[in-house]
Amino acid sequence: MGDDDEVDYAHMVANFASAPALGFLCLVGVMGSTGVELEFTDDDSSVHEPLLLGGQRRDADEEPGCLRVTPYGDAGIVSLATLSWLSPLLSVGAQRPLELADIPLMAHKDRAKSCYKAMSSHYERQRIEHPGNEPSLAWAILKSFWREAVINGAFAAVNTVVSYVGPYLISYFVDYLSGKIVFPHEGYILASVFFVAKLLETLTARQWYLGVDVMGIHVKSGLTAMVYRKGLRLSNASRQSHTSGEIVNYMAVDVQRVGDYAWYFHDIWMLPLQIILALAILYKNVGIAMVSTLVATVLSIAASVPVAKLQEHYQDKLMASKDERMRKTAESLKNMRILKLQAWEDRYRLQLEEMRNVECKWLRWALYSQAAVTFVFWSSPIFVAVITFGTCILLGGELTAGGVLSALATFRILQEPLRNFPDLISMIAQTRVSLDRLSHFLQQEELPDDATITVPHGSTDKAIDVNDATFSWNPSSPIPTLSGINLSVVRGMRVAVCGVIGSGKSSLLSSILGEIPKLCGQVKISGSAAYVPQTAWIQSGNIEENILFGSPMEKQRYKRAIEACSLKKDLQLLQYGDQTIIGDRGINLSGGQKQRVQLARALYQDADIYLLDDPFSAVDAHTGSELFREYILSALASKTVIYVTHQIEFLPAADLILVLKDGHITQAGKYDDLLQAGTDFNALVCAHKEAIETMEFSEDSDEDTVSSVPNKRLTPSVSNIDNLKNKVSENEKTSSARGIKEKKKKPEERKKKRSVQEEERERGRVSLQVYLSYMGEAYKGTLIPLIILAQTMFQVLQIASNWWMAWANPQTEGDSPKTDSVILLVVYMSLAFGSSLFVFVRSLLVATFGLATAQKLFVKMLRCVFRAPMSFFDTTPSGRILNRVSVDQSVVDLDIAFRLGGFASTTIQLLGIVAVMSKVTWQVLILIVPMAVACMWMQRYYIASSRELTRILSVQKSPVIHLFSESIAGAATIRGFGQEKRFMKRNLYLLDCFARPLFSSLAAIEWLCLRMELLSTFVFAFCMAILVSFPPGTIEPSMAGLAVTYGLNLNARMSRWILSFCKLENRIISVERIYQYCKLPSEAPLIIENCRPPSSWPENGNIELVDLKVRYKDDLPLVLHGISCMFPGGKKIGIVGRTGSGKSTLIQALFRLIEPTGGKVIIDNIDISRIGLHDLRSRLSIIPQDPTLFEGTIRMNLDPLEECTDQEIWEALEKCQLGEVIRTKEEKLDSPVLENGDNWSVGQRQLIALGRALLKQAKILVLDEATASVDTATDNLIQKIIRSEFKDCTVCTIAHRIPTVIDSDLVLVLSDGKIAEFDTPQRLLEDKSSMFMQLVSEYSTRSSCI
Repeated sequence: MGDDDEVDYAHMVANFASAPALGFLCLVGVMGSTGVELEFTDDDSSVHEPLLLGGQRRDADEEPGCLRVTPYGDAGIVSLATLSWLSPLLSVGAQRPLELADIPLMAHKDRAKSCYKAMSSHYERQRIEHPGNEPSLAWAILKSFWREAVINGAFAAVNTVVSYVGPYLISYFVDYLSGKIVFPHEGYILASVFFVAKLLETLTARQWYLGVDVMGIHVKSGLTAMVYRKGLRLSNASRQSHTSGEIVNYMAVDVQRVGDYAWYFHDIWMLPLQIILALAILYKNVGIAMVSTLVATVLSIAASVPVAKLQEHYQDKLMASKDERMRKTAESLKNMRILKLQAWEDRYRLQLEEMRNVECKWLRWALYSQAAVTFVFWSSPIFVAVITFGTCILLGGELTAGGVLSALATFRILQEPLRNFPDLISMIAQTRVSLDRLSHFLQQEELPDDATITVPHGSTDKAIDVNDATFSWNPSSPIPTLSGINLSVVRGMRVAVCGVIGSGKSSLLSSILGEIPKLCGQVKISGSAAYVPQTAWIQSGNIEENILFGSPMEKQRYKRAIEACSLKKDLQLLQYGDQTIIGDRGINLSGGQKQRVQLARALYQDADIYLLDDPFSAVDAHTGSELFREYILSALASKTVIYVTHQIEFLPAADLILVLKDGHITQAGKYDDLLQAGTDFNALVCAHKEAIETMEFSEDSDEDTVSSVPNKRLTPSVSNIDNLKNKVSENEKTSSARGIKEKKKKPEERKKKRSVQEEERERGRVSLQVYLSYMGEAYKGTLIPLIILAQTMFQVLQIASNWWMAWANPQTEGDSPKTDSVILLVVYMSLAFGSSLFVFVRSLLVATFGLATAQKLFVKMLRCVFRAPMSFFDTTPSGRILNRVSVDQSVVDLDIAFRLGGFASTTIQLLGIVAVMSKVTWQVLILIVPMAVACMWMQRYYIASSRELTRILSVQKSPVIHLFSESIAGAATIRGFGQEKRFMKRNLYLLDCFARPLFSSLAAIEWLCLRMELLSTFVFAFCMAILVSFPPGTIEPSMAGLAVTYGLNLNARMSRWILSFCKLENRIISVERIYQYCKLPSEAPLIIENCRPPSSWPENGNIELVDLKVRYKDDLPLVLHGISCMFPGGKKIGIVGRTGSGKSTLIQALFRLIEPTGGKVIIDNIDISRIGLHDLRSRLSIIPQDPTLFEGTIRMNLDPLEECTDQEIWEALEKCQLGEVIRTKEEKLDSPVLENGDNWSVGQRQLIALGRALLKQAKILVLDEATASVDTATDNLIQKIIRSEFKDCTVCTIAHRIPTVIDSDLVLVLSDGKIAEFDTPQRLLEDKSSMFMQLVSEYSTRSSCI
């Protein structure tokens, strides 16, 4: 015996002696570096670069900040196994906050382009090979990435097998500790096998998980690109059945879900493998009773299926309600200006809150079903254990402590696949739903390639040739949109298209572009086309980028385009010239400026054919005639031009005029020929003449009218006017110096030129305040201690149940049990099911807490966003706000509460494991403390980079969504210019910008987990070494076995603990981002209770401006320079002036969309700055320049507040000439209005806006370019309606058409934000030198000038 003791003690000494060496090796593993490094450093930065960038540098110009490609693809085996290839990035992140430029580019095979090409080609191949069948998207994904799937599968298989080595060996280990030694050094060999198995398990798990993540990125990038390409090619019918909100959701939600399925892909075959391995181990320990294990396992799985199905049902409902809410949110954000002007924002916010309540109902069920799944998860191994042990006892089998512990360890491993099974079923179902939705979308009808026939340039002299063609936006409609169209346009011809609103003018241009479904006939095009739509489509970006539109910069051509589009003066007025960043949808440009930027874009492309849809409607008379001369007659003199116009004076210059009526070309010919022919064309010209005649005042006009208006004329002397003209001409000479001088500035300076703010992102640690605010948001935080208590009780009871089984059973075969078998099972069941009950309570509490918090945060954010001033929406792309209310809100809804609960439970579990191990081998505590310190240090080292990567990720998501929604809105323009490829390339580039931080973030998690698990594996090995070093019999085998059972779980729990904290910190960034929007500055109060105007206010409609000064931002110059004047009540005021003179700013100040810097506006003796915004805006009426319709019905668009009867609505429709149109529709007032009102012409939308004003019956009406988009006859009609229906109201009209303002009682002429003139039109016309006289003469003579 003495010799044996000496051997044992010798081994103990050897163990302790080898500890430092093991520690050193572990440290090397943790550092993930050999210390051998080749450095190639830049002068500018200490970033390590690979020596050979090879072909990878070719995309470097896209991201000038980063030329490095991730070393992941070329890393060696050791570097891959230890993930040390990521260490340089983490090292930078530990020193300072990471930026996008620090993150290496993806390898070529991992980029979006490669993934898209692979998936797209396999998808298309199926379509070609099996034309009758619908191509399978799932098959295309599998064919594209099967190699990655196989490699991941190999890692998963090895990982699964080695994870069962520990449970298999526990019974041998307990036997060894009990004194049953089978062969020499058995203890050390067992400990070594345990250690090697754990090491292999750790290494394979990390490779498997990272491989799965990379595959997920590939699938997401490829699918997103496919959805984007489809969005650009959708036909009109398909586009109507998918709103832009839905298409964005396909990308944001469905693609994400399909990509996430990569995690579950191998579970289908791994689950049976895990069950077979578990049954093999159990057969060794409990014999034939393992059959009952199989039955119990099948029952557990069966029990989880209905719960999972229920969860899937709730998930579907939740997604559908989320789609609805997102659609409405996107629409509200896009049209926020109109909502604020009409004082409707509260109504729409309440609608969104109601939609959110429906969503919350499904969210509640989804979260509670999640709690039920958690209960099933924790109960299933207990249920399986009770059945197995019960059966074994009933069959008379003998249980030993070793066998029980081995079985318990096996059940614990089996718990994971059992838990994953309902998840797997649910994920398969969810992924199928998403795949079906995506497949359905990808199968949608595209614009046919043969809609137009392209004829080689030199083979014909005809630019456009349409033969007997019929087109219809809705092919199933009995009445086509255009029928019997015959049109032959010779190259270089100038063709004008005219007709009343709704006659099919815009549709004619669309038919040439191939946008409308063609029912019969032929359309031939020879040459490239440029298209300018009626409703301006402007991209976010600066003005230069919008004009260049992807073409390289040519200074002379660029300068000519700016001059031809009269943009010189505008660029002068803008602070940063052509480097000014345009807001979302060009929101910070006036209507005229947007239209002229579009025209410049078309001109710069130097196309052969120009299709212009009413380009002159949004500009004033002077600019309109200048545009016509410089643009159409001069710049496009040699081009083929087809222009739609309502301005009759632009028709004589056309070589061919087409008159449209009800979708037919009723007349075609030159101006004089058509005049002699009479009919439709004559009617249009007569309407124009009627308008011109209103300007020819008789000399003996009614003196009373003139004298009744006080003379407030502020006209400067003639010499002053000359000075003004000289100044303008001087300015124009220097405009290229000012407007385009930005080019010469340094790139750094140009970066500062911003009207749109960069997306804000916090830096550094997430503040503790964010956590505390989140936890205190619901029920004042009272649920948090209850959650912790429930989790602690669960852990205590679970350890107690396992200890009871190990203690009460015989230590080795032949020993007698310490208690009766019935008591053994009853006590075990009580403890075990008690623990799972506490876990159910915890899950319910977490779900309740999460739901309440998510709802409070959503409502708070929504209210703050809706109360934000208009300047916030002007400078914030809607994609950025949508990102907050969709992606971030989803994280708060479904993730954060469970992450918080998960972190609490993992912490308590870890403490439980350490407690059990310390109870047996107190020496473990010697290692636990330094290990905890090392873990905390590594966690801090990692989180510094991880946090910034997550923030960069959140910021990089917005541009993808924004480009998506922007491209879908401007798809017709993109196609018109043939720019699909460039936009596709941009989308792929943005996807790569998003994938870079995503990949690095996922790799960083694995980097940390690997090091954590290596540390805990070392601690476990140390514990094992101590246990085998003790002489047999000196330690209680059952407790030692229990320690090993828990120790086997240490590395998994350790990495899960750190991971759950890191994921929580990464996810809590969503809360941080939502809190940013909960602190937005607010507009003035909607209602000020002690300052409410009387219900009859305004009675007279007097508007007095007193020294009114307005600027858009504190650091920008004044736009209005101290304007003082009085608009008498009940009078018609015309407001004219050149683009940029401050007309629209004046209106915005009247509605308080901008608060004055100085001075005040007084309406009927009440200073409007003292009353609530809702009281002000609800008493004023406006018909804006861009007529906005909301998705829904005609009734809802006219009366969203539901204050009017059907009778009143019909009367308003009759007055605005839409009664007849709507009566012919089947649904009458419930006729559908599509997104943006796309199924109604622009003119009809304008009439609906007039209908709103008629229903509102306000005392003050503002018309902001309200008739720009309608023909002269309709304009005259609208003016008549306004004159009769608003005869007692104060009507302020901003107009470019002089006849619109010529019969006003007073005319205000603005110039550069100051009043140039203010008097009656008669008096201003008497003075031949007045600016107003110049505008009138310009307008009335421009036809003849042309």
